[in-house]
Amino acid sequence: MIAFVYRQLNDQANQYLAARLPEGIQAIFRSDLKSDEYRRTFEQADFVLGNPPRDWFSTPPAQLKFWQLSSAGFSEYEGMTSPVPVANMGDFFARPCAETIVGGVLAFYRGVHTLTKLQLKKEWQGEKARPFLRLLGEQQAIVLGAGAIGACVKEMLQGFGCKVRMTARTNPAAEIHSREELLKALPQTTLMINTLPGSAEKYVTAEMLNALPAEAVYASVGRGETTDEQALITALRAGKLAGAVLDVTEEEPLPVDSPLWEMDNVILTQHTGGGKSDELTGIARQFIDNLQHFLKKEPLENTIELSRGY
Repeated sequence: MIAFVYRQLNDQANQYLAARLPEGIQAIFRSDLKSDEYRRTFEQADFVLGNPPRDWFSTPPAQLKFWQLSSAGFSEYEGMTSPVPVANMGDFFARPCAETIVGGVLAFYRGVHTLTKLQLKKEWQGEKARPFLRLLGEQQAIVLGAGAIGACVKEMLQGFGCKVRMTARTNPAAEIHSREELLKALPQTTLMINTLPGSAEKYVTAEMLNALPAEAVYASVGRGETTDEQALITALRAGKLAGAVLDVTEEEPLPVDSPLWEMDNVILTQHTGGGKSDELTGIARQFIDNLQHFLKKEPLENTIELSRGY
């Protein structure tokens, strides 16, 4: 049997995976193939790790038995029907994403982004910077989304002393359950953090951004397409927002002509939110664990229904 590792891993993760595959299963790594061999190898696979192009599943391999996504999100496959069990990475990326976005927001309030630029220019301007610094713990925060990332963000913000509410349509952990409730709450909100999945395309609109007070900070660590980026740029330029912390953008890599690169009140963390030193080995480990569950006919971890979007 063949396990096609479509996700590009590093040597350490490849070795980890290969050494732990059950007997009788051969790993074929995308990194060992030429691009014109990817599709043919997929068509021969019994097990797949990674996120191949959606159109490959129009005629899925007859022998395919289990598919492990290497991401938590799967908006590119939403509405698709899979003939085999599918699992995602669950909350694997939740804490690193939360730490990135909360760390970025904290850096913004404490002026770290400005002070770093001054350091590069060897300019000592600390006394001038002090009056503009703010405390994260004094903010009134709303977290868009009550999933694993949103829950971690809320936990961390509360650790700093923030008052935090989450939004979700039905999740009982959220305090806000409709767009109307959210719009009503935004004028009193000084920090809004977006953790929404890609299915919530353009959820954050000009109306929302303009409803926030001028001292508010907007942050996003979910998916770039959930924010109307042009509306965000317009709000930042007009001084309707104090700033933004963005781990994700509508187009990635962010085009070199995007105004976001040069805005002094924007921090870009370049979609590093889910990263950590053992990230790729962790992905391989989760695949091996679920593969063992599958072969033993045990329940899989983090199974999803692509057709339902969750």
